Amino acid sequence: MKLFISALIVLFSSSFAMAADVTVDMLNKLGKEKMVYSEKIVRVDVGDTVFWKAKDKGHNVEFIKKGGAPEGVKKFKSKLSKDTKYKFEVPGIYAYQCTPHKNMGMIGFVIVGNNLDNLEAIKKIKFRGKSKKVAEKLMKEIAAKH
Repeated sequence: MKLFISALIVLFSSSFAMAADVTVDMLNKLGKEKMVYSEKIVRVDVGDTVFWKAKDKGHNVEFIKKGGAPEGVKKFKSKLSKDTKYKFEVPGIYAYQCTPHKNMGMIGFVIVGNNLDNLEAIKKIKFRGKSKKVAEKLMKEIAAKH
């Protein structure tokens, strides 16, 4: 009986340890890049949380409207210069941006559950300015790694 209880404890504690929460920094500069998230593509499992840290002021996180998240996902927009987090419950690709710096290429993607079912919707987003080239590069990377 003790062996059975020990096995259950190990089983349940290991399932909780599988969570792979991720932290992304919001930065004015990273290497030669300006106005950037520290990670441009993040892969997580359903139930994981992404934490965005406001390392520099003037940045936020906003899911891109019209096709930037899987169907049924509600709007998400954080406050400027504030740390934020989001727990991902719906599989798919989430495209997000820093509202003031979106045209400067400050965008990123979260892929949840390795699910690319909404990739075509993501490809239809009308990125502007430097974000257009950044998005094209990142989408090619996403497609190549899947």
